[in-house]
Amino acid sequence: MILIGNFAVFSIILVDRSLQTPMYFFLSCLSLCDVCFSSVTLPAILVIAITGNRRISFHRCFTQLYFFASFGGFESLLLAAMAYDRYVAICNPLRYHVVMNKKFCSGFVAGCLVCGLVNAIFHNLMTMKLTYCGDHHIKHFFCDVLPMLEAACSDIQSSQLLMHVITIFLGMSPFLLVMNSYIRIISTILKIRSSEGRQKVFSTCSSHLIVVAIFYITGMFNYNSPISGDSFIILRVSSFLYSVAPPLVNPIIYTLKNKDVKTALKKALEIPKHSSVQ
Repeated sequence: MILIGNFAVFSIILVDRSLQTPMYFFLSCLSLCDVCFSSVTLPAILVIAITGNRRISFHRCFTQLYFFASFGGFESLLLAAMAYDRYVAICNPLRYHVVMNKKFCSGFVAGCLVCGLVNAIFHNLMTMKLTYCGDHHIKHFFCDVLPMLEAACSDIQSSQLLMHVITIFLGMSPFLLVMNSYIRIISTILKIRSSEGRQKVFSTCSSHLIVVAIFYITGMFNYNSPISGDSFIILRVSSFLYSVAPPLVNPIIYTLKNKDVKTALKKALEIPKHSSVQ
C-alpha cells in the first residue's frame, strides 16, 4: 500500500503539467522519501515474519541503520520545508513565486538530503566505535541507535550526548518551525470571512498536523527515551508508528483531500473514447 500510494502520487505529479508548482515538487520528494524510508525496514520485517530467521550480519545491520537515519532525517527537514511553503503561500501570497522559485526549492531539498546523510554518518560512527559483547542481541525489529547502544558493553555517555544534540537539530527544531508556520497559517485563516472556506482549510491543516505530530513526537521519543528493558516495548510501538504510519497516510492526507490532484488523477485514469466508423 505504501509503494502503490506514493508511486501513484509521484507519477501523477510528474506527468501532469498543472501540478508543476513548488508545493507539488515538495510532495513528490516526500513520496520518494517515504518509499525509501519504509523500504529500509519493512521488507526485512516481512522476511523475519515469514522465515523466522532473526539474524542479521554486522555490516547489514549498520547499513540498515545508515539508510534509516538518512531518510528519517531527510523527511524531518522536508516536512519543515513543506510547512514553510504553505506559510508563504497563505500568509504572503504576492511574494510566493518570488520566494519559492525553482532554484530555491531545489537547493532547499538538496540541503535537507545532505543534512540527512550527514546525520546518518554521525549515527553510524557513534555506534560503530562502541564495543559489543555477549550474544549481540538487539531488543528491536530492526537496527536502530537506541537498541545498538543498549547492546554495547562500553561507555555510551558521549554517544548519548551526541544523539541528544542531533535530535534537537533534526527533531525538535524542525517541529518547532512546523508549529510556528501552522500557527501563523491558522491566524491568517481566522481572518477569512467565509465560514465554509475556514472549515475547508482547517480540515486540511488539522490532517497535516496529526501526521506531522505522529512523525516528530514518536521520532524524538525513539532517540531520547531511557534505555531499559521495559521501555523497549514502547519503543517498538513508537518505531512502528514512526516508520510505517506517515508513509502510509501521507498520500491520503496530502492528495485525496486535494482537488487538483484528484482532477489530475481522474484525467490520467480516463479511458479515451474512440468514435465509431460506419
